[in-house]
Amino acid sequence: MRSVPVRGVLGAATGMLLVGSMTAVGVLITDYPVYGGQAARYALAAAILFLFVRVRRLPRIRLTARELILLGALAAVGLVTFNVVQLAALRHAAPAVVGTILATVPVVLAVVAPLAARRRPEPRVVLAAGVVVCGAAVTTGLGTTDRLGVAYSLATLACEAGFSLLAVPLLARLGPLRTSAYATAAAVPMLTVVGLLADGWGFLRAPSGTELGALAYIAIVVTVVAFLCWYDALPRLGADRAGLFAGMVPVGAIGTAALVGTGRPSYADLVGAALVIAGLGWGLRAAAGRAGGRTGDRAGPVDRTGPASGSTGQDAAWDVASAEDRRRPNSSASTPIRPEPNAARSNPVSAMTSTSSKPPSLTNTPFPE
Repeated sequence: MRSVPVRGVLGAATGMLLVGSMTAVGVLITDYPVYGGQAARYALAAAILFLFVRVRRLPRIRLTARELILLGALAAVGLVTFNVVQLAALRHAAPAVVGTILATVPVVLAVVAPLAARRRPEPRVVLAAGVVVCGAAVTTGLGTTDRLGVAYSLATLACEAGFSLLAVPLLARLGPLRTSAYATAAAVPMLTVVGLLADGWGFLRAPSGTELGALAYIAIVVTVVAFLCWYDALPRLGADRAGLFAGMVPVGAIGTAALVGTGRPSYADLVGAALVIAGLGWGLRAAAGRAGGRTGDRAGPVDRTGPASGSTGQDAAWDVASAEDRRRPNSSASTPIRPEPNAARSNPVSAMTSTSSKPPSLTNTPFPE
């Protein structure tokens, strides 16, 4: 039997709780232009992430055409299109409706991620994701909508799932640091174009002191820290199990509001949080109870010879996934065998997006990032 990687659990939980904390901070920038704020957020985050790459002296990597396409898709789907379709959804549906539909992302990842990796979805993980969804729905509540509202909300859900699924094949070689840096940098010109088309030259203005502080928090904590935590957890847990932690977003929003004194949790909030935690526990126990070393349990193959953001040299990508995931079934060896430094590199198999990115002004939804 294998145990669930503790670092992966802590990273996924921390990332989603930090995303949820944006609700309390986002109320401070509701008057700031949405797309300009997002472009500024990602520009600052990209600068910080590339500074980390330089400080850690990570070796340079020549991006392949496939990686460039995946990074462009990750930025376009998970960071840009998400904002556009969520804004459209909120014009036709109550925030609770959008949040409730977004809350189904654990089920989507529990089903789609294994299928993309050419393996069967784990039934107990899917059922556990359903429990998490119920808890998130109880927390966010229900509301009114029309057909366009439902359609745009479903498109938002697809972008949210794409934020994770499109990153999986990139993380094995690039690692969480480079993946986050490239994706956020690519999103800046895209959001600039969208902002110019939507708001003209007024899409960006000088923020007030309060707005500047809020934008800095969103860029540093909700983007840099949360993205790194989430992308570090994905290859350790697999996208299906990591997706369970998306239910922690409304829990983080409730907790942050209580801490800063902007709201008190209701009984429905507490019941929903309890269901989310119960679903997480069940899903992780189900995963831990599977036979250890099953190759289909990983989110995708890990390039163990190429450098990744977690370290330097040949050992970098080795640290992306837990050692337990590298043990082959029926093998008598107790530890995995490292490849030779000059071993040929293998390209990770594509598994197919949010922590996606939500507009700062749409903070009344339970899934802002």
